[in-house]
Amino acid sequence: MRILVFNENHHERTRPEIRERYPLGIHGTLAAALGERLGPEAEIEVATQDQPEHGLGPDQLDGTDVLVWWSHLLHAEMDDDTVRRVRQRVLAGMGLVVLHSGAGSKLFTSLMGSSCDRRWRHGDDRQLVWTVKPGHPIAAGVPQPLVIEHDEMYGEPFDLPEPDELVFISWFSGGEVLRSGACYTRGAGRIFYFSPGDQECPVYHQSGVQQVIANAVRWAVPTGPVVSPFRGTSAPEGWWAA
Repeated sequence: MRILVFNENHHERTRPEIRERYPLGIHGTLAAALGERLGPEAEIEVATQDQPEHGLGPDQLDGTDVLVWWSHLLHAEMDDDTVRRVRQRVLAGMGLVVLHSGAGSKLFTSLMGSSCDRRWRHGDDRQLVWTVKPGHPIAAGVPQPLVIEHDEMYGEPFDLPEPDELVFISWFSGGEVLRSGACYTRGAGRIFYFSPGDQECPVYHQSGVQQVIANAVRWAVPTGPVVSPFRGTSAPEGWWAA
């Protein structure tokens, strides 16, 4: 199982309080947690946006079974050719786990075919993540509810397509709700979106959140060779726009 954890890595480089919260970076924190939970069967690497080709060049992607994605402020600065390459890899069968504000990335919006805009409130909300599909493998071992004491609020309406499977719904202390854990298939690739995880809060240090992400990685692993069914085709100009 070959896992690549991508993180924009902007907040950790520019804001000391975020660096103090995530001294390994969000990518390093997630990679360490996945290493503990997935064990020796998993080979885990990290990539950040400031690397050449954002750390997502052909050599990296061709050896990846599941890509875990976190991004926020620099969506527009992602190289279009690199995003096309990642998108094609997902359509060919690579798994994708998109976290929190990664919903607004070129990659995710292009795969969803929508803006993925949602209501939000930057604050200090308490979030209860309720499992609504308890038999799903991504819900295995996750507390019911999963309580996150401090997080940013993302709420409905959420311009997200109807999920193939909805695993989690979140409730916030302001009364809002959100489809917070949703599964999709695009081409041959499995995609899971999970909303908790604002950089201002220590969400990714939390055991239950780590369990969800590890479960999602296992679920998203391709069941066969990752070979593009769309070889020789290209996306039109502006393909990422909703």
